[in-house]
Amino acid sequence: MTSTTDPSTTDVARQSGTFSIGGDLPVVRLGYGTMQLTGEGVWGPPRDREEAIAVLRRAVELGITFFDTADSYGPVVAEELLAEALHPYADDVVLATKAGLTRQGPSIWTPVGVPAYLRQQAELSLRRLQVEAIDLFQLHRIDANVPLEDQIGELAALQDEGKIKHIGLSEVSVEELQAAQRIAPIATVQNRFSLGTRGSAALLAHSEANGIGFIPWRPVADHTAAAGPLAEIAAAHDATPTQIALAWLLHLSPVMLPIPGTSRVAHLESNTAAAAIELTEDEVARLSSIEG
Repeated sequence: MTSTTDPSTTDVARQSGTFSIGGDLPVVRLGYGTMQLTGEGVWGPPRDREEAIAVLRRAVELGITFFDTADSYGPVVAEELLAEALHPYADDVVLATKAGLTRQGPSIWTPVGVPAYLRQQAELSLRRLQVEAIDLFQLHRIDANVPLEDQIGELAALQDEGKIKHIGLSEVSVEELQAAQRIAPIATVQNRFSLGTRGSAALLAHSEANGIGFIPWRPVADHTAAAGPLAEIAAAHDATPTQIALAWLLHLSPVMLPIPGTSRVAHLESNTAAAAIELTEDEVARLSSIEG
């Protein structure tokens, strides 16, 4: 068994291996999610702007190449922070953003899939991120009031125009994914998934069978037991339960792309060190047996 590696001296993130989004965008599988960079209740400006910038730059130093954000994080705050911290971007940095889920307050979210709105938000994200094309543009939520053909069709039009490279979906079922695939190629899905929340297991299996990247949001916030296998395995590796939960995700599937987020450099380094943990097949099975 392998204990965690000092993230100050090793390119730890790269130990998680790589996955090619859409077959042509290779990313280190342990990525970073930007939602926690925004203010109290993930709403408004960052609580510590200098620390937020430092987190993003340290992530690159640690070998992270995949950064996930959305127009609604802040709103707009997270996209602007990414550009401020990392532009001009390193050649291997891949940016994913989302549109289609609007914010009217810290906890008020409303899907809007009107094609003209999705196009507008894509254009604004291009401007805020300071890129000519968005690597991965994700429909944040399917809008039940707009035909799916119109929503995915608009993203496909943006793709044809070279404004986005790949299309992703968020919080979908297998059936919704298959319906979208009949309209345009789908490179990734992003659903809530963790050791303690595994309601999207069927979607993960379908994604793996079809080479679709699976981005679990809230990947480490739902630990199910303070004691038991999680605590025992963490102790055996001289690791934290969060690190073991991330290592489990990485071992679960080659299409898994966890994006743990944080607003502190020390926490980022701790999360990233999970990529160096080598779980045995028995440990993976024990963790998988925990009821999620």
